[in-house]
Amino acid sequence: MNQPRKVHIKSFGCQMNVYDSHRMADTLAAEGFVETVSAEDADLVILNTCHIREKAADKVYSELGRLRVLKEAGAQTGRRMTIAVAGCVAQAEGDEIIRRAPAVDVVVGAQSYHRLPDLLARAARDGTSVVDTEFPVEDKFDNLKAPSRAAIRARGVSAFVTVQEGCDKFCTFCVVPYTRGAELSRPVMKIVAEVARLAEAGVREVTLIGQNVNAYHGEGPDGAAWTLGRLLARIAEVPGIARLRYTTSHPCDMEESLIAAHRDLPGLMPYLHLPVQSGSDRVLAAMNRRHTRRDYLDVIARMRTARPDIAFSSDFIVGFPGESEDDFRTTLALIDAVGFAGAFSFKYSPRPGTPAADRPDQVSEEVKSERLYRLQEKIDHQQASFNAQCRGLRFDVLFEKSGRHPGQIVGRSPYLQPVHVMAPVDMIGTIAEIEVAQVDAYSLFGALAAADAPAGGPVPMRSARRSAGPQPMLAEG
Repeated sequence: MNQPRKVHIKSFGCQMNVYDSHRMADTLAAEGFVETVSAEDADLVILNTCHIREKAADKVYSELGRLRVLKEAGAQTGRRMTIAVAGCVAQAEGDEIIRRAPAVDVVVGAQSYHRLPDLLARAARDGTSVVDTEFPVEDKFDNLKAPSRAAIRARGVSAFVTVQEGCDKFCTFCVVPYTRGAELSRPVMKIVAEVARLAEAGVREVTLIGQNVNAYHGEGPDGAAWTLGRLLARIAEVPGIARLRYTTSHPCDMEESLIAAHRDLPGLMPYLHLPVQSGSDRVLAAMNRRHTRRDYLDVIARMRTARPDIAFSSDFIVGFPGESEDDFRTTLALIDAVGFAGAFSFKYSPRPGTPAADRPDQVSEEVKSERLYRLQEKIDHQQASFNAQCRGLRFDVLFEKSGRHPGQIVGRSPYLQPVHVMAPVDMIGTIAEIEVAQVDAYSLFGALAAADAPAGGPVPMRSARRSAGPQPMLAEG
């Protein structure tokens, strides 16, 4: 009997790439492939790439160099390895990947990976590299294979579901509109059907994802365009789904039904990732962000009115072309004004083809590095303060996996913090109340709360009631 072919898929970048990698694996499973965690014993290696940061693309080419050595070594023993590059680097660079890395057999863009089986067959038949970076007319989601129950279970009790792709905002630093295309939203009932399949296989938490997820406008069963808030309310009705999240959002699209969902849906977690990028109106205008500092703070205030125990994370870019020291200090002041539970921060990296890359007023690497250090120091302090406020609180945790130590399991708090608890492994996949005993910079450590103990802190899964939770670190801004 023929041995099954093995595929190794390595994802770079965002959660959408993780989701896409899973769907590639599901599609290839129908072609007889099984997943392996090692590239060394794979017949097919797929790099699912990200093009947001320059270093991410550099990592891809470095990885391709390592895979070339593996491919050549295998060929000497009569073993064929096929290499494919998918995702946003593939979409952006196309034939250039083949020129720089001739060992690559297939290059497939972010919107075409449902064609992967055909592309692999063509490359094997013709003995030449194949490139497909078109934006196809057909809906890729309609052409992808659904995951098996076994595959869903192997991926755990939390899952990502893409509901929206592409972006129409055209921020001047960003390549997403060029690599993922215009905004496209999936129909409501197709999303609900996918979530129902996940729930039937044991998934308890779903994160809805999109490049600009709160711009969602998919067709509902009534023929009207639904908002993300309305979609969340519908998904909350799916039996078995206990927790909901969504990412990544744009401040301009935090409309009223979405804010109301945070007030009304107990299963919608009180944690929102809301990128701002800069606190300076001058820089925000140069970025084409379409909102001001005041607009962003107004959204924060509206969200806190709707859900007082909500916490926020964000994205920041330091050293955008033309950013002055005063601009940067205004960003630091915004961080003080909001009080974040965490953030992702980066030095500005010019992306070819974007308007900001051609500006003559680029900020030096030395200045960018110094500003990034100062910003991250402030964010780290706020995150540590937020975690410290969790000590002694009780809230529900969804347990996801075994811990590093015998008898330990790990889950996520409503605020996405890892929570380590000594408890039996058969609690994985369940939600239980814990009391936090210790904290460190990034994790919480606690114990299962006594069943008859009075609850405090956020318990969003048990009822619609609200409680204090960790308090934001606020200042005037």
